[in-house]
Amino acid sequence: MFPGFVGTRVDAGDCRIYVRHGGSGPPVLLLHGYPQSHIEWHKVAPSLAERFTVVCPDLRGYGDSDKPPSSGVDHSAYCKRASAHDQVAVMRTLGFERFHLVGHDRGVRVGLRMALDHPGKVLSFTNLDVVPSAEAFEHMDASLAFSWFHWHLMRQPFPFPETLIAGNAKLFLDFLLDQWTAVPNAIDDKAYAEYLRCFSDPDTIRAMCADYRAVALDLEHDREDRGTKLSCPTLVLWAGKMPKRPGWQTGASLDMLDVWRMRANDVRGRALDCGHFIPEEAPDELLAELLPFLASVQP
Repeated sequence: MFPGFVGTRVDAGDCRIYVRHGGSGPPVLLLHGYPQSHIEWHKVAPSLAERFTVVCPDLRGYGDSDKPPSSGVDHSAYCKRASAHDQVAVMRTLGFERFHLVGHDRGVRVGLRMALDHPGKVLSFTNLDVVPSAEAFEHMDASLAFSWFHWHLMRQPFPFPETLIAGNAKLFLDFLLDQWTAVPNAIDDKAYAEYLRCFSDPDTIRAMCADYRAVALDLEHDREDRGTKLSCPTLVLWAGKMPKRPGWQTGASLDMLDVWRMRANDVRGRALDCGHFIPEEAPDELLAELLPFLASVQP
């Protein structure tokens, strides 16, 4: 699925991160989302690798990366600050002090925290289909709450959501993939098999719930930085077709570009004719936007 790429494990401090990397040229870090792993980049990474060094890790708690212990009280192990630290360590180990950052879903939340905590590291920031957590929770309405039911479930105390999801992990995964996808057959069999393998692991389920519970600490960190704008060029691409999830990301009152223009000085972007899983539903359209954007950013 990743021809010419090499898989390895990187010691990031308190956990080891599985990463697949390949290509040559300026470095690009691709951070996946929920409920997936680095596999979600398999349709775009080979093309990017023709011009860039492409790094595709599994976030802590996901895929084949380590899943540190978690606590119902202390969310620091799965806050986005900790995950961002992992990925800075990954890039440093691979020899990159500055890099382009592309995130999808949870990867955007990790990426935003990285760009705030380590602004000198991030050359450019591409956001695929995310409104920042603070704005989303501040504008939560009925449509957004319906679309984000998994947030409210997975934040419940241990072991309630873990038990429900583990009772039929395949059913839960299939429901998410169906509800968030607008392009038929976008997720191919090999990718799906990998998602199901990882998603069915009870330790992964525990870690994913901890990742969502950590929004309590993420919001505290976000409040501390409120008003700080990203200085790096920012590309925002989002799902333009979510008929099964009305109010997805924005609810009834938010506008994707307006929200991100409050967060960054240089913002551009548009909706794509697909659902949430942009790298798999619209890989060609994504590359058509991403390649000229990256080429326009000078170190």
